[in-house]
Amino acid sequence: MVSTRVLGAIAAANFAALPAPALAACDDLLPPPRAAAAKRPVTPDDLVGLRDIGQPDGAMFGQPSPLGVSPGGTKAAFILSRADPKTNSYCRALVVIDLSGSEGPRILDRGGEMITNTTLARGLVVDVGFPAIVTPAWSSDGRWIAYLRRDHGVTQVWRARADGRGAWRVTRSEVDVKTLAWSGEGKRLVFVSQPGQAEAADKVAREGRGGWLYDARFAPNYAMRPLLPDTPRRAFSIDPESGEVRSASAAEKALVAMEDQSGASIAPQAAAPGGRRALTERSGASPLAPLRLVVEERGGERIVCSAKACDGGFTAMWWDREGRDLIFLRREGWAKGRMGLYRWRPGEAAAPRAILRTGNVLLGCVMAGTSLLCTSENATTPRHLVMIDPDTGETRRAFDPNLQFRDIALGKVERLHWKNDVGLEARGDLVLPPGYRPGVRLPMIVVQYHSDGFLRGGTGDEYPIHAFAARGFAVLSIERAPFVAASRPGIRSWADVNAANLEDWAERRSLLSSLETGIGMVVDRGIADPARIGITGLSDGSSSARFALINTDLFAAAAISTCCMEPQSITTYGGIAYAETMEAMGFPPASRDSPDFWRPYSMALNASRMDVPLLMQLADEETLLALQTFTALREAGQPVEMHVFPGEHHIKWQPAHRRAIYERNLDWFAFWLQGRRDTDPGKAAQYRRWQVLREARRERPSHS
Repeated sequence: MVSTRVLGAIAAANFAALPAPALAACDDLLPPPRAAAAKRPVTPDDLVGLRDIGQPDGAMFGQPSPLGVSPGGTKAAFILSRADPKTNSYCRALVVIDLSGSEGPRILDRGGEMITNTTLARGLVVDVGFPAIVTPAWSSDGRWIAYLRRDHGVTQVWRARADGRGAWRVTRSEVDVKTLAWSGEGKRLVFVSQPGQAEAADKVAREGRGGWLYDARFAPNYAMRPLLPDTPRRAFSIDPESGEVRSASAAEKALVAMEDQSGASIAPQAAAPGGRRALTERSGASPLAPLRLVVEERGGERIVCSAKACDGGFTAMWWDREGRDLIFLRREGWAKGRMGLYRWRPGEAAAPRAILRTGNVLLGCVMAGTSLLCTSENATTPRHLVMIDPDTGETRRAFDPNLQFRDIALGKVERLHWKNDVGLEARGDLVLPPGYRPGVRLPMIVVQYHSDGFLRGGTGDEYPIHAFAARGFAVLSIERAPFVAASRPGIRSWADVNAANLEDWAERRSLLSSLETGIGMVVDRGIADPARIGITGLSDGSSSARFALINTDLFAAAAISTCCMEPQSITTYGGIAYAETMEAMGFPPASRDSPDFWRPYSMALNASRMDVPLLMQLADEETLLALQTFTALREAGQPVEMHVFPGEHHIKWQPAHRRAIYERNLDWFAFWLQGRRDTDPGKAAQYRRWQVLREARRERPSHS
């Protein structure tokens, strides 16, 4: 039974006051009409201020859709979001569009804070900083739209009138609401939360009075206190008119996701009228084996699609209204760099028919009437909404939140393809400055580690690709090659994958080979100056950058967003559980002196020769992991600088921080690779520091 205290806390405010309309803010969130203007260069503010629908990363396949379609399929609702660095906050609004295009977009509610994803790390709750997807839900009569909104640090259920006559909070939960749905009859709202989180936090606080036991709950890099455990999810049902709350029935629970879906890639599947079901499954024992498409008939018969168009890469699928044809979307081509939309009639001899093949990234597609509604973007076109005819592939634009980019001059983007030294496919997007003259060698920045959709700032969005190009750099945005384990026989589990990747740093060597090959292509074409190449990266991209700095002399400057794996820091500051996990994967414990194992990967062990200028811009939650590296480089007199951003996570989410990171990265590479300085007097101190680093570097024997 749910306690009276929990139910009362959820519902109390519904009785405390009459509903009040949401406060208006960010009146310019909808794009203004275009005015004829000469094209201008892109700026960092243009990139920071992009209006987003869903998660901003174009590589986030397999996530829920951010689009809610009305019962009749004529309208769509979504949360529109734009960062505001001046206030270090976000403008957010619930927006409805008419899919026929006969009416302009309407804002039904403004306000709320960014909702970020949490994930589980060894059973403990960690905020990763990446925006959570909020999918608005229409009532069955089309009169109301329910959605999640966060205010004062807690996410609640809200509902808005679809006709624009107001929006009100529905719940007053002590803890975040995770997901919601309308009940079958459309009169109640079902929502999921974790009431035990409040009790778990109280328990940790009480324990602290006598001193916390240092155990597997600690991850010192996050905080010097126990992280909270995951607690059971509970489903509740609320009458939005009266505020009456009760535990959800079994039928109501079936309407909502009871498990944590954040960050997980959802395997595509679709159910048809009459019980037919389409799903995907691995085509082999390896967890890296490509997915295959299977249709299960109501009687149990299985139909496996064996056509070339079904050899993996599936991202979404739907049945037509009659349940006869399956429509599916997949990634395909070299290194899965293109997308294809297909139509297939299971049980017949004909292979799936290609309806649409495109270099655009299509995400969050949902059926809207007889059409598909998707977000769409490519290297030079920010995300917008399109309607696709699933019979012909005909596509039309339904809503563009970033009309201003049509008046911004971006450089030419060329897709490059190559294989690394173990035969794995890789690709990259070469971005050149507007007006580039062939034959001129440019300094080049390498950005990692996915290159899909609009080219913002790489994975983590910290290295503004088009802004680099606007300032005279060539940029190579690289899509990482598949795991090296994919080229090894006998892989049957994730433990096998980890072992194959770690053996003699095989995964790092494979990715380094990919970097070297892609960079070599651009150098051989006379575009990149081999003496002025910079490298960047967050997370896996940072790991590749650090390995490259140790094992090659390709780079003249570097900037990373996460750091580092070192003999002592990895198992010390990550905590007991992290240390045990890493040891199980094959890493030596901190108490064992293992220089031969670590030398190819440890910047600290190689500090005496790590003379490439290195900028580290880190979340405060991850700074402890960088201290061994930073200290060793500093003691060795190497050119290193580190900045720490408060209240940040693995993905930095605060707009003011992202703006500062963009600017500092642009200045850093301009200083070291172009010999340029920004004349802004406010940056004088940074250039004094960097000049000291430059002069000390020149005085070192290796630079004499």
